Amino acid sequence: MTTDQFLRPASLCLSVLLLSGCVMAEKYKAEKARSLNFQRLLAQEEKRTGELDSDLRRVKRDSSDLLSQTRDLEVEVQAVRAQLATLQEEAAMQEAERQREQARMELGEAEKLLPEPDDLGQIEPEPLLTEAGRPRYHVVARGETLYRLSKRYGVRIDQIREWNNLSSNVIVVGRELIVGYE
Repeated sequence: MTTDQFLRPASLCLSVLLLSGCVMAEKYKAEKARSLNFQRLLAQEEKRTGELDSDLRRVKRDSSDLLSQTRDLEVEVQAVRAQLATLQEEAAMQEAERQREQARMELGEAEKLLPEPDDLGQIEPEPLLTEAGRPRYHVVARGETLYRLSKRYGVRIDQIREWNNLSSNVIVVGRELIVGYE
């Protein structure tokens, strides 16, 4: 065997080994780059996850605050609705009272036009409560209106307003009102 014949296969084997070593080094570098890229992406995702967790905690805290505010507002709305219903009831009663008063006035004017029969005699008008005597007081409770107080104590709404120097029918809970005289 000659040296040339021996060197050829040896150099061929050596070349194959060198080339495979280069390919392996390239594959290693590529895998290393992919691994570093993957680690960088993983770190970014962990950072985003932390931010999202923080946002989620903030949203939960805000939602509980908003639920509390919503409950408070619902209570206020119910109170306002109750007050509105009371005011509507009072307005309806005042309108009915005004219509009755107007009907009485019209009836009174119509009766003035009629001749009085001699045998019936005159009807005495109902005396109004006067300011003689001690005043009778009432402390306003929640839900009470001037109309209800007038019916309870048997006086007219305008008398209660006059006795207490009220410019409107709005009354305040806890206020002491004159509702008559003893």
